[in-house]
Amino acid sequence: MDRLKATVSLLADDKLEGRRTGTPGEVLAYDYISKAFKSAGLQAMGDNGSYLQVFDAGKDGRQGHNVVGYLNNKAPFTIVLGAHFDHLGYGEDRNSLYHDSMPMIHNGADDNASGTAALIELARWLKTSGLRNYNYLFVAFSGEELGLFGSKYFTEHMPVAVSNINYMINMDMVGRLNDSSKAIAVGGFGTSPSWGTLVKSTPALIIKTDSSGTGPSDHTSFYRKDIPVLFFFTGSHSDYHKPSDDADKINYAGIVSIIDYIKYLLAATDKTGKLVFAKTREVAPARAGFKVSLGLMPDYTFAGPGIYVDGISSGRAAEKAGILKGDIILQVGEIATQDMQGYVKALNSFDKGQQTTVSIKRGDKEIILPILF
Repeated sequence: MDRLKATVSLLADDKLEGRRTGTPGEVLAYDYISKAFKSAGLQAMGDNGSYLQVFDAGKDGRQGHNVVGYLNNKAPFTIVLGAHFDHLGYGEDRNSLYHDSMPMIHNGADDNASGTAALIELARWLKTSGLRNYNYLFVAFSGEELGLFGSKYFTEHMPVAVSNINYMINMDMVGRLNDSSKAIAVGGFGTSPSWGTLVKSTPALIIKTDSSGTGPSDHTSFYRKDIPVLFFFTGSHSDYHKPSDDADKINYAGIVSIIDYIKYLLAATDKTGKLVFAKTREVAPARAGFKVSLGLMPDYTFAGPGIYVDGISSGRAAEKAGILKGDIILQVGEIATQDMQGYVKALNSFDKGQQTTVSIKRGDKEIILPILF
């Protein structure tokens, strides 16, 4: 646990200035991750014998850097473990939910220093685990916050053939496990029939599965290549994409529980052969990609039906309409919001300035509230 704390604290330090892709903070981050991969005994699998894979990160001329390490067991198939390490810098890009006029560093401790720290720990463990029936590729992606640039590039320029990839595990925001509910969302459940028998709750973790192979993180790029995926995510919170996402708010024991669960999956699949891929329904590619916003934070681990309101942004549409933390959104306008797919569809059916109604469940009551976007 001490190493997890050290990694998250370093990556979320102000000196890295939010690890924005193409900045000196990204350089400090990828230098640290490269050294950690080397210390774990991983072979460099980036460009020109280095750990770094360089890619173009948008129209502004920025370049991003994936960090790629390889554990070669001379097996026919390879498992990919990934986590993005970039974040929002001072909030210059559109994804920030911080609305003050004074720029502040977005440290991104949960998003996604937490997943990067877990990735490094899994690399250290796998080197000595005795699991030898697969090779393992470890990838710390950059450019995720800009639109999955790093993972998209990686899946087009992998150091092993796409047909030789067994499956991919993605860890994005795994640092806020709730000690009471122990609930974690696991996406990609429908991308292979094998997950149905393997992905189950344990005393340490209550698994809330989502069948879709797509979503707001890098596993989407692998699903697009017909690769089975799993996406681990402890849920959004009021600090998401804000300067307040700091290392002192991370549940490090929770990350350990998630790492242990992934160790179990890796061991359980060590002798299963190559997993069968299955196509799934698709959801919106970005958490902040709606045409309009209610200004609330959904609980992504909520099993439904409905969208559980985990937080409310001050001065935004939901607060003005009277929606409260703990409400469950059942319908927006004429569109039912039984799950995130319905919620995304509903929000994308309105434009800013339009008015409609929101149906919510509050305790045992159903309430209809007018709302202005």
